[in-house]
Amino acid sequence: MRSLSAARAEAVEAEFMLRSLTGSPAADRELLGLAARRIGGGVVLSASRDPIGFLSRALAFTEPVTGELVDQVLAFFRTEDTRAATLQIAPGSLPADWAEICRARGIESHGRGLIKLGAPIERVAASARSGPRVTPVSEADAARWAAVLVEAFEFPREGYPGLMAAPVGLAGFHPYALWDGDTIVGGANLFVDGDVASFNTGAVLPAYRNRGGQTALLAARAAKARELGCRWVVAETGVPVEGTSNPSLNNMLRAGLETWYVRPQFRWAETRGSKPSVRNAFDA
Repeated sequence: MRSLSAARAEAVEAEFMLRSLTGSPAADRELLGLAARRIGGGVVLSASRDPIGFLSRALAFTEPVTGELVDQVLAFFRTEDTRAATLQIAPGSLPADWAEICRARGIESHGRGLIKLGAPIERVAASARSGPRVTPVSEADAARWAAVLVEAFEFPREGYPGLMAAPVGLAGFHPYALWDGDTIVGGANLFVDGDVASFNTGAVLPAYRNRGGQTALLAARAAKARELGCRWVVAETGVPVEGTSNPSLNNMLRAGLETWYVRPQFRWAETRGSKPSVRNAFDA
């Protein structure tokens, strides 16, 4: 039975986002218009020049979610000239008057939501029966590793490579590379906050999928989390489209993680002009 609180699971995800973005190169932060603030006990990230609308978001509030709190968040986005953003609030934290709060501020339900998964560390497989080679990412390989993730996620090639490479060498981050011979073909990140490990940013190039790469990346991160004394593992991935499956979800379930809850996503956008497109969050 789950005993790690939803608030703690959300906070680890938010801390991963905050530290990785603020730890990225200054030139890339400037290019994307990155800014961050803690509001209501949560993390609010703004990227006014992000061409795909992926980075601007607010999540992990510990204070009650009220209209006043939402107004503070939206005021920050407006101050940063961010026109649209995603609000990610765990279902147990949504107030009874959430629908009214949304109507008054032009906030709409968006996308299929995200599945929050987790498990005690002892339930997560820390070895793969067989599969491709996985190693920690060295400083020398950081740029190559980041370029592969940018390609696998189909992210923009300006600004994003620096963001993706930022975790290499940062305290609390343990990035891993998936290899085919001497070529990096995938990667993933482990972020550790206290006794909780976050599996995130996992992707494999299309030509190398369905070969056990994601399973190997999960096993490597689980082994490291156990070595570091973590008690819990958490992760997020998208809800599958009806009638389809999500390979990332399937791999994590096979590795021993369990579905804890589905977190709805909400989208706020200014009415002026057209709404920018938005990408979903990282699959693990």
